[in-house]
Amino acid sequence: MKYADIEFLNVEPNEMYSTLTQRVINKCFETEDLLDKNITISIIYTTPMDIQKYNKEYRNIDRATDVLSFPMFEKEEVEKIQKDGSIVPDVLGDIIINLSQVKMQADEYGHSFERELAYMLVHGFYHLMGYDHIKEDDKKVMREKEEKVLKDLNINRE
Repeated sequence: MKYADIEFLNVEPNEMYSTLTQRVINKCFETEDLLDKNITISIIYTTPMDIQKYNKEYRNIDRATDVLSFPMFEKEEVEKIQKDGSIVPDVLGDIIINLSQVKMQADEYGHSFERELAYMLVHGFYHLMGYDHIKEDDKKVMREKEEKVLKDLNINRE
């Protein structure tokens, strides 16, 4: 089953990005016990200018960023989706990724574009799941979940 609907906004469609996206998001769904929930995530790959527009419009921050996540549910609601199915959504949320920033960060951190893109997908997914990294304790939990998915996919830092 396909768990991610992918759109390329003002960037050239790329089969490697699409294949990697499905692989990563499928693993996220498997890890978080969402495979049987009949839900998807919308993923938009875009430019710095476009992500800056979204950031300004929805977060009142007038600059480009690497990834934006727009969850449809609060963490407690997501837990109900996972456990008892009392909430059955169609879409868990939206993830918008700035491909130029992914490339710059891959170069900056000294690892592959694939690894950085996979990380952005996992990071965005866990924001949709209600996790954040504002408080140190929350950040630790989120990072452990992210690293587990990447490790299970054998996508490592180089």
